[in-house]
Amino acid sequence: MKKTLIALACAPLFCSILSGCEEKSASGHSSAVKAAVFFDDFSYPDLAAMQKNGWRVRTQSGHPGVSGARWNGNGINFVDDAQQPGNTLLRMTSFTDGSGENTRQTQFCHQRKYLAGTYAARVFFRDQPTEGPDGDQIIETFYTISPLKAPMDPDYSEMDFEYLANGGWGEKDHALFATSWETFKLNPFTKDNKFTVKTGSLQGWHTLLLQVGDNHIRYFLDGEQFAEHGEHVYPEVPMSINFNLWFTQEGLIDSRDERVYQEDVDWVFHSQDKILSPADVERTVDKFRSDKIAHSDTVPDWTPKLDSPCGL
Repeated sequence: MKKTLIALACAPLFCSILSGCEEKSASGHSSAVKAAVFFDDFSYPDLAAMQKNGWRVRTQSGHPGVSGARWNGNGINFVDDAQQPGNTLLRMTSFTDGSGENTRQTQFCHQRKYLAGTYAARVFFRDQPTEGPDGDQIIETFYTISPLKAPMDPDYSEMDFEYLANGGWGEKDHALFATSWETFKLNPFTKDNKFTVKTGSLQGWHTLLLQVGDNHIRYFLDGEQFAEHGEHVYPEVPMSINFNLWFTQEGLIDSRDERVYQEDVDWVFHSQDKILSPADVERTVDKFRSDKIAHSDTVPDWTPKLDSPCGL
């Protein structure tokens, strides 16, 4: 069943999620409401502290990435932000020497309870490895996903920002893919999705934003919309919020030297069932930070509460 957004009596269509806005009932009367919001700026001393706030680290082997590669939490740490003293960043680190046994990929996931609304994250993409020779097809991401219950499951839901710093998937060079999935099958690989590609280098900091409502998915990069996908690929079931850093099997360079790649995350945000503009999200995040709120989660669990695997 497709889920649509509640109609809001706000002008323009957005409200302050901290102060609330007016929502019209079926009878036409209005009442003040506050949006359910998730925010995390990753100001943690260590991974154990982050996991107490509902985050999980992937250890499950398998798709996507290099056959035989391992996923583990050793690729996640917290570093000082050189550009903003006092700010902490989450850093993902993945590496390979071209062999599956010596490839480590990184993924972390929040609870499976998100569907319609606004999603955003501030991330730092890198075009080159921090160590070793360049050229591997590395995937730097921010996305939402549900478990695939069966091949070509019609209720599967996934929405992706994926930056390919060294090309791949038909692109020769830097490319940002915005992909919305109806479903897929792994073997043989069969896909039913809609994607849009924005080419060019994205080395540096960027804000990625998704508006999900009224059977439309809109993808924004640094405040500008660059993709819109429709009802066929609109999400149907709750998803988890994810970030990962992985290599394509077919895109590894011919070298046994170790290559180390990194992606940084400053913050992540979701407003449940509310479509917010990029400017509204930035103001809200700034408000959280000025109020010294490092983490807030008022998004309720799905009923019944869903298992939240951190894997495919």
